[in-house]
Amino acid sequence: MTEKIKRFDANIKIGLTSSQVEERVKQGLNNADKTAPTKTILQIIQGNTFTLFNLINTVLALALVYVGSYKNLMFMGVMICNSIIGTIQEIRSKIAVDKLNLISRHTIEVIRNGEKIKIPKEDLVLDDIIHICPGDQIAADCIVLQGTCGVNESLLTGEPNLITKNESDILLSGSIMVSGIDCIAKIEKVGSENYASKILSKAKYIKKTKSEIMETVNKIVKFISIVIIPIGCILFYRQLKIYNYNIEPIVVSVSAALISMIPEGLVLLISTVLAVGIIRLSKHKVLVQDLYCIETLAGVDTMFLDKTGTITEGTFEVEDLILQNNFSDKEAKNALNLLSGALNDRNETFKAIKETFYTNKNLIPSKKIIPFSSEKKWSGARFENNKTYILGAAEFTLSSKDLLKMQKEIKMYSENYRVLVLSASENDFKNNDNLPDELFPMALILIKDKIRKNAKDTLKYFADQGVDIKIISGDSPLTVYKIANSVNLKNSSLYIDCSTLKTEEDISKAAKKYTIFGRVTPMQKQQIIKFLKNSGHTVAMVGDGVNDVLALKEADCSIAMAQGCQAARSISHIVLLNSDFSAMPKVLLEGRRTINNIQKSSSVFLTKTLYSVFLAVLFVFISIPYPFIPVQMTLISALTIGIPSFVLALQPNENKVSGNLLKNIFSKSLPTAITIFLSIIMCIFCYKTFGLSKNVYSGICVMLTGFIEILFIYKLCIPLNKLRKILLYFISVSFVGLYFIMHKFFSMEITVFSTFLTIILGFVSVFIYRIFDEYKFKDEAPGQ
Repeated sequence: MTEKIKRFDANIKIGLTSSQVEERVKQGLNNADKTAPTKTILQIIQGNTFTLFNLINTVLALALVYVGSYKNLMFMGVMICNSIIGTIQEIRSKIAVDKLNLISRHTIEVIRNGEKIKIPKEDLVLDDIIHICPGDQIAADCIVLQGTCGVNESLLTGEPNLITKNESDILLSGSIMVSGIDCIAKIEKVGSENYASKILSKAKYIKKTKSEIMETVNKIVKFISIVIIPIGCILFYRQLKIYNYNIEPIVVSVSAALISMIPEGLVLLISTVLAVGIIRLSKHKVLVQDLYCIETLAGVDTMFLDKTGTITEGTFEVEDLILQNNFSDKEAKNALNLLSGALNDRNETFKAIKETFYTNKNLIPSKKIIPFSSEKKWSGARFENNKTYILGAAEFTLSSKDLLKMQKEIKMYSENYRVLVLSASENDFKNNDNLPDELFPMALILIKDKIRKNAKDTLKYFADQGVDIKIISGDSPLTVYKIANSVNLKNSSLYIDCSTLKTEEDISKAAKKYTIFGRVTPMQKQQIIKFLKNSGHTVAMVGDGVNDVLALKEADCSIAMAQGCQAARSISHIVLLNSDFSAMPKVLLEGRRTINNIQKSSSVFLTKTLYSVFLAVLFVFISIPYPFIPVQMTLISALTIGIPSFVLALQPNENKVSGNLLKNIFSKSLPTAITIFLSIIMCIFCYKTFGLSKNVYSGICVMLTGFIEILFIYKLCIPLNKLRKILLYFISVSFVGLYFIMHKFFSMEITVFSTFLTIILGFVSVFIYRIFDEYKFKDEAPGQ
């Protein structure tokens, strides 16, 4: 892009003129975000409102209103709730993606027309001259024109190392200036051409959630969508002759058949149960940004961790102080206390030293301070007691003689630690702020990455659960190995330098073979995860930087640390608000509880769908009135499906998720559906044989259906606890009570003969159910 554009060679003291800025804006060469927008809220509402099932339900509702059967409209409440929940979830996803923005919204000091002014980062244009100070975040890729600075690129690389930038070096957007005095730079790239923007643009899309629950529900919905309209049309035609073209009973009967085929409460149940899981996890400071990710995490078999922020805290800590030249421990610690009080260095290394040795006691005023610079690699201060203390890298602070003498010792410690040297002198700094003469080493300071307290236990937990943990980092693979080995990571000796991987085939082989991936690029992280997914693995990724964004987006389940960058948090399914990886086992257990219980509850819903389809097909071929009307199905659904499914879905369950979800659900629901279907056939036989009235016939069918459903609920409740016993008592008493007390409202008629007949058929139904269900629950784990 920039090769075809006339570049302005602005003077660093004058900057661009107003006319040049105006020209750049007209050319579109400003720093605004130009990535493609997501769906509008109106489009989302339309997508969740105008669905096939909503259309069918609405048509049936209008038909019932037309014939004046208002009491049969209760099913519309569930339809409305389903649409609202789906809309809210998709809008939440849209908002998360739209807010995806790495660079914090702040003003930039720019030089224009010979003056320093502050403008929003979006108003920067190509060739602008900007003034950067320590603590500033780089808003656009630029080139250093004047000055030297140290920058932290941890949000881009994942590692908190200080990178020195000299004149003509490139400063990448998203990095932070942490040392140096003043730096003048020229904007080289803007908007979508920036380094950070290029990474984020590949992540700015709403990825289809991988959810077996969703896939199962979609398969059921697809099947119902195919059969419901032709069955409904044929059934309507058959019922016309039965009711002698009396429209009202025909509409009511056909509506009952079609409504009962639709598992309208299933989506509502799943969404509610997952929402309850989100609320539970929030108590552990875990923010879940996608409902179905709880399910996905429960089935994860491979988890990638970015070393920084997961195993380590992304900060350093002092491990030990190795004294030199007969200096005492008290002398060394006093010198570090004085330096900590005098210096204002912002790098993570100095923060660790200050946190360990600063006491705010016995401080001596300083005469002169030399702050850390990436060029000198040391900092120091001269105090009023005529002592000068220096802190820095050995090769930059030690004399040739001392360096040779201590080289072996420093090399030994360097294998596991960052090593700094504390030195002292009676002399003042030389001219141009150089090191003083007669500088004597006082101590070696051993610094290491700060390991999270619960890292070892958390990794062991996932290993015990059969989850393969892999570490993916921009750091040296040897460094990562040492850290991983310190927390007993399984197979930590299998590490590789990803800079040696040149082809996709190399990356594919490495993804399957190695546990630790060092010096890996953001694109390689994404490819490694993609290859494992294509091999049949369910992959989770834990990260916190821009360098993790592509991998987080690619993973089946993505987890970000709250202390990481905004981009990582926005793109992830889960955010650990305390930035504490030890919360992950709680997420896994919540996922197991949710999925295992949803299997049970879904089987209750699917039972109704199955026997309704069987009955609808049956009544296409026989000239008998359909036994149910919508309000009767509402009674059955509420007491034997709705209430039990919600109670069962919220019960504790920590068993491992196993098997195919759809197969598991069918294995539970099919015996009950077949039993109800055969029981209705027995009712049809009695209706024809004994000349029962339509309302008596309906009453027997309703009671048998409810009885078999309650028997099914009882099987799902084993082993019984207090809550499950209360549930069984409540639905049984309520169903029987409403059946006898409000039978006229539900268009049923009860006689002594019908009651006797219902009891006989009930015993036969139990016998049938035991035949079909004999082996279905015997392998069920306790508490499932």
